[in-house]
Amino acid sequence: MSILPPSLLILLSLLCYHATSQPIANNIQNDQNTLLKIKSFWSNPTILNHWNQSSNPCSWPEITCTTNTITRIKIENTDITGPVPPFICDIKNLTHIDLNYNYITGEFPTSLYNCKKLEYLDLSQNLLVGRIPDDISQLLPEIRDLRLFGNNFTGDIPVAISRLSKLSSLQLHQCLFNGSYPEEIGNLNDLEVLNLGFNDFTPSRLPESFTRLKKLRTFHMTEANLIGEIPGNLSGLVAIELLDLSANHLVGSIPSDLFLLKNLTEVYLYYNNLTGGIPDSIEATKLQVIDLSANKLTGKIPEGFGNLESLSNLTLMLNQLSGEVPVGIGRLPSLIDIRIFENNLSGPLPPDFGRYSDLKLFEVFQNKFTGNLPENLCYNGKLKGLIAYQNSLSGEIPNSLGSCNSLMNIQVYGNQFSGDIPDGLWKVSKLETMLINDNSFSGELPQELAPKLSTLDISNNRFSGQIPTRISSWTSLRIFRASHNRLDGVIPRNITALPVLDTLLLDGNQLSGEIPTSIVSWSSLNTLNLSRNKLTGQIPAGLGFLERLTVLDLSRNNLSGQIPSQLGRRLVVLDLSANDLSGSIPSQLDNGAFDRSFLDNPRLCSNNPSLGLNSCISRTKSGSSSKISAKNVMIIAVIAAILFLLAVLMTGYVIVLYRRRKYNLDSKWKFTSFQKLTFTESTILPRLTESNVIGHGGSGKVYRIPVNRLGDFVAVKKISTKIDLEQRLEKEFLAEVEILSTIRHSNIVKLMGCISRDNSKLLVYEYLENRSLDRWLHRKQAQSNRGLTGSIRHVVLDWPTRLQIALGAARGLSYMHHDCIPAVVHRDVKSSNVLLDGDFNAKIADFGLARILAKDSELNTMSTVAGSFGYMAPEYAHTTKVDNKIDVYSFGVILLELTTGKEASNGSEHSSLAEWAWQEALSGASISAALDDEVNEPKYLNTMSGVFKLGLWCTSRLPTNRPSMKEVCQTLLRCSLAMEEKMEKNGSDVLDHLPLLKLENV
Repeated sequence: MSILPPSLLILLSLLCYHATSQPIANNIQNDQNTLLKIKSFWSNPTILNHWNQSSNPCSWPEITCTTNTITRIKIENTDITGPVPPFICDIKNLTHIDLNYNYITGEFPTSLYNCKKLEYLDLSQNLLVGRIPDDISQLLPEIRDLRLFGNNFTGDIPVAISRLSKLSSLQLHQCLFNGSYPEEIGNLNDLEVLNLGFNDFTPSRLPESFTRLKKLRTFHMTEANLIGEIPGNLSGLVAIELLDLSANHLVGSIPSDLFLLKNLTEVYLYYNNLTGGIPDSIEATKLQVIDLSANKLTGKIPEGFGNLESLSNLTLMLNQLSGEVPVGIGRLPSLIDIRIFENNLSGPLPPDFGRYSDLKLFEVFQNKFTGNLPENLCYNGKLKGLIAYQNSLSGEIPNSLGSCNSLMNIQVYGNQFSGDIPDGLWKVSKLETMLINDNSFSGELPQELAPKLSTLDISNNRFSGQIPTRISSWTSLRIFRASHNRLDGVIPRNITALPVLDTLLLDGNQLSGEIPTSIVSWSSLNTLNLSRNKLTGQIPAGLGFLERLTVLDLSRNNLSGQIPSQLGRRLVVLDLSANDLSGSIPSQLDNGAFDRSFLDNPRLCSNNPSLGLNSCISRTKSGSSSKISAKNVMIIAVIAAILFLLAVLMTGYVIVLYRRRKYNLDSKWKFTSFQKLTFTESTILPRLTESNVIGHGGSGKVYRIPVNRLGDFVAVKKISTKIDLEQRLEKEFLAEVEILSTIRHSNIVKLMGCISRDNSKLLVYEYLENRSLDRWLHRKQAQSNRGLTGSIRHVVLDWPTRLQIALGAARGLSYMHHDCIPAVVHRDVKSSNVLLDGDFNAKIADFGLARILAKDSELNTMSTVAGSFGYMAPEYAHTTKVDNKIDVYSFGVILLELTTGKEASNGSEHSSLAEWAWQEALSGASISAALDDEVNEPKYLNTMSGVFKLGLWCTSRLPTNRPSMKEVCQTLLRCSLAMEEKMEKNGSDVLDHLPLLKLENV
């Protein structure tokens, strides 16, 4: 064998290197060109500015290379807009494509079928529409991880999905699938993650095949329209760690082998109709979370739960469980959160709760527990919420709670507690809510109070002594209820200095002296009840100048003097009965609305017989009889009637001539109807009179027009014809007609037809009798309805109605954003453009500023910014770029209006509502203090707080941080369901189970 000389060996090595390295270099160069082409296809987004010819693409953070070839593209959460580039698979060795959380549009990109080596595809949280292709299994044979969740796919999940034999992760949740899903998915032997939740599938049973997926670790089918029973044999799920079948329509019992799955760490079966007992055979010792809440479960809590040393969250609320809580549960070392409220549980609470774990939330209210509260609930200093109201607990509050500096919420009302409140508990630094009413507590009130305490209810106890003289230091106090105690002495003058006090109830005590007169600074006060005391002196006139005072009860005292005339300005509820008041009733109060307000005041008089008081008008003796005989009266009446009839006929004739000339009814009008109608333009045009005007806008007047004798009306919007506005208004008219004539949704106002002529444009809508939301929220309805139904009194929309309105409006916008092809951006979402029918169902209206997004779905840039102050997203005002996130921002402002009662442009002296709300949130102030006092009842506090937070999320300054309207709908729906299921509770968030509510930045 001949040996080659060294020089020849070196030469051959160089040749070989050159032969192999040249194709690699060419591949990188070709792929780089493709990447730059992709950048150009997406209009050169600034996030990709570093993609250029002068750098190696393998150094770009979005690109991963393997052996000098590009194998991965990851561009997530960067506002990329438009479809997937059709040439992306020119990069031949791609195995991973991740474009999640952008604005990718279009249908499923079949161009990806050219990526023959593709193993990982993540297009989640984008705007893809249509159906998943039936041939996906043939064209993506190597795919192992498929993530398409958070898009707008509809129809069925194709059977072809189940033929992706190498699939280990399939995530199709939070889409708009409304058909079926293949049970053949259960044949995917390598499947480890399956998530089909939050879809509106055709109701179906959980396929038995799913329970035989031996490698399945995570299984989500939350809110997927499951019916029937859970399959009885779960033993095939040998690897399962997380099982979530919550918020469905499941019935029957929990499978007996559920807790025999040894790898199980989290199980969620809440919001179903499951019955029977909780299985007591437990081998799943790794369990960390058990949530079986809101079912119809009976029987006892299994003793075996007390052996689950990894258990951190135990949620069994809203069932019919009975018996005692196993003692072992109180000793679990990992337990953080226990919620077992609203059951039939009884007996003493395990004494070791909190002793061995960092317990944060302890909710046991509305059961039948007896005995003392556990002494060590805050042993490790982590307890935030202690909610134990409406039981039969007794004894004293544990002294250890007096040093529980983490405590924010304590509610133990409706028990049999007694003794003094621990001194330190009054002053806990983070305490915001303290409800200890309806017990037998005694002692005196403290001079100092927790600096953040906003709600204090001590009513129906045995507290005694005087109201502290340093009460002015209780500066955060918003609600103070101390009814029916044994408080005595005078009401201190500095109580009126409390800056945010909304509700003050001191009735049923032994207070004496006069009501403080320096009360003008009581600017936030809404409700004042001082009844059933021993108060003397006169009613301060200053009470009538309190802007927000609507409820005043001073009954059953020893007050004297006259009633100040100023009291009649704003009061809705008034009770001054059983005093020693004198003089006449002020004219504004002298009506039937206050017929029970002045009883048992013998020296009061009234000009209104319905009040049951002495008359203030002395009767005069009758004078001489009338000199006009009955016959003369009859003659005068007949003559007057004839003259009146002639005047009416002449006026009608003149009006007909005027209208015919004004509207030129003989000239040619174009009437286009979008549905079958029973009227024509001849019904509409003569009735466009000032007496039928119900509103004005930037485009012109809105009329309420009767169209038949049955009392049916339509709303007609007339476009102004001023010469300087003609071109703009013509565009608005065409835009509104184009959009509304094609949209069909129960939460979008119906356009019935349009009437047009060269110089006149009219739009005919369905008429919604409750008009616009802003008129109800901001006390405008009485004025707006003047002349239609007479003068009406302001009616406050209660919270359930407001939540209903929010959900309806959200559904309308979600349909525009996610279901219309192409999508529609409204551009002028505000409370005056949310209309309400007779049942307060909400409908989105006024599309004059709306624009249909371009079919390539790139951001449209408008030549001018349009919209309303307080509702405009920051980026819209600065860049004039239009996408659906500007509507999300505006809708968030509406949510803040609904929860706070404030107007969009009136957050504080120098800020809009959204800016004010964010300042409140970031300041650490209690959210409850920001909520509308007119509807903020304890039973609604949590859903109101949740919707307020959702409003903050929607009004995030960065568009990418805002949710989609689909996410908003899902969140509001869960709030609504929570309220319907009586899930309202203080100290625990009804939104805890919502994966969509990402508010870490609040």
